[in-house]
Amino acid sequence: MDWLARIFPNVVTMPEDFLIATGQTLYMVLVTAIISGILGLIIGITLVVTAPGKLLENHLIYNLLDKLVNLFRSIPFVILLAIISPLTRLIVGTSIGTTAAIVPLIIGVIPFYARQVQNVLLDVDGGIIEAAQSVGASPMSIILHVYLHESTAELIRASVVTLISVINLTAMAGAIGGGGLGNLAIIIGYDRFENDVIFVALLIILAMVFLIQLIGDKLAKAVDHS
Repeated sequence: MDWLARIFPNVVTMPEDFLIATGQTLYMVLVTAIISGILGLIIGITLVVTAPGKLLENHLIYNLLDKLVNLFRSIPFVILLAIISPLTRLIVGTSIGTTAAIVPLIIGVIPFYARQVQNVLLDVDGGIIEAAQSVGASPMSIILHVYLHESTAELIRASVVTLISVINLTAMAGAIGGGGLGNLAIIIGYDRFENDVIFVALLIILAMVFLIQLIGDKLAKAVDHS
């Protein structure tokens, strides 16, 4: 193992730090994905069904949600971290740390995923929707058995894109005190000029991305109705 110590002299002395940082990143990604996934899906569906000419047309709800999604999607994540720090402190008691980073992550990811869901559902064949309406299917039935059923594969692909974005955002949050691999890479790797720490942290992040992409592609292929 001498060759490993020569190539990664700093990494071999801190395996526990990498284990903790990886766990923190996975924790942020998992919690953010679950909460943002549920809320983003609900908002995305609402945007589709309340749009002009759609199942539950409602100009007030549609315009309000549409503008909120556009607003929060336009705010750079680093600025969002600072803007909502009072809210973060109110919810978790601090604006620093892994759990605190989840609050801005959720707020930043929800509008992104909601728009992804909206775009996917809008591509569902209108003829199938009209056929369901003609036989008296309820709006909820159409949402579940037409919109979501027909777009399952594309929703999985959109979810993969969102998950990868979440990983990138956790690294950014970690760089300014959120913990995780981003924090390890910047606070130890960059600030102490320990390039091997940066490189290994990057490799772990890339491994997460490739694994999510692989699983997502297989799931999308398995449920693809086309």
